[in-house]
Amino acid sequence: MVPSGHLDRVLPHAASGPAEIDTITLGDLKPDAGWRRPVLLDRELIVLGTGGHGVAEVDFRAQPCRPGTLLRVRAGQVLRCPPPRLDATVVRWHPDTLRGLDVDVDDVPTRVQLAGEDEDAVINEVTQLTVDVRRHQDVPAGRSLLRHQLTVLLLRLSMLPSAQRRAGRPEEETFRRLCREVERGYQRTRRVEDYAERLGCSVRTLTRACLAVTGHSAKQVVDERVALQASRLLAATDEPIARIGRQLGFTEPTNFGRFFTREVGVSPGAFRAAREHPGPSPVVRPRSPAEPAPMLRSRPSIEAHRA
Repeated sequence: MVPSGHLDRVLPHAASGPAEIDTITLGDLKPDAGWRRPVLLDRELIVLGTGGHGVAEVDFRAQPCRPGTLLRVRAGQVLRCPPPRLDATVVRWHPDTLRGLDVDVDDVPTRVQLAGEDEDAVINEVTQLTVDVRRHQDVPAGRSLLRHQLTVLLLRLSMLPSAQRRAGRPEEETFRRLCREVERGYQRTRRVEDYAERLGCSVRTLTRACLAVTGHSAKQVVDERVALQASRLLAATDEPIARIGRQLGFTEPTNFGRFFTREVGVSPGAFRAAREHPGPSPVVRPRSPAEPAPMLRSRPSIEAHRA
C-alpha cells in the first residue's frame, strides 16, 4: 500500500496561473488558514484526504474527512474546510477539459471512503498525475497525457462499488432532465411551466417525478436551486444583496428578500452576517442534478440549520 503521506512529498507549489489540470494542497485553495468564508469554485475538484481529521463543508453540508476520504466537488459549488486541520491533495481541472473523452464526471461518487486495493490504486493515480503535472505541464504532448490520466482516475472512481447506480426509474430520468434544464435556466425563470414546455411534457409529469425522487414538488425543486445559488453568493462573495437578487431574476430587492427568507428561514442580510461566525451545520441542502435524494423541507434557525 502506498502511504497517504507520500503525496505530500510530490506536490508542487500552487500554480501561479490557471493551468488546465493541476494538483495542489487543500491549504492552497484558501489564503485564509481559518476558512472563515467558503470558496466559490470555478473548477472541478477531486479532494483526497492524506492526513489529519476534519470536516469539509460542500454547499454548506458537512462531510467528515480522514485519510482515504475522497470528495468530488463541482465548479460552482462552495467549499469550506474549517479547523481542525485536514491535509488533502486537490486535483483541479476546468469543466471543459474532458470534452470529447469518454468519461462522465457525474458517475463519480460525491464522497467515498477508500480502502484496500481501491485506495492503493487511486493514490497511485493521483501521485503519478501530480508528478506529471510538475514535469510535463508545458510539454507539447503533456496536455494529452494529463487529460488521459485524469480520465483514467475518474473512470476508476466511477467503477467503485459505492458508485454503482441502481436501475433507474422513469421518474428519475425525468427528474435528471428537469435538473439539467434548471441549471441552464434558473437565473431567468422559476416557472415550472417554462421547464415543462422545454422538456415537452406536462407540469403534472414533472411534479410526479420530483415527488417520487425528492418528496418535493417541481416548484420546490426549482426554488431550492435558486435559494442554493443565492446562499453560495451571499456566503462566498461581497456582491451587494440587491445585485445578487437581480442576477437570480428578482427585479425588486424586497421580492428577493421575501423569497430567500421563505426558503432558508432567515433574511439575506442575516445569512450573510452569519458567515463570519459559521455554525457546524449547513443552511441549504444541496442537490446535484446527478444525485437525486429524498430531502426534508424545514425552516431552521441559523444556529441549528440543516441542509
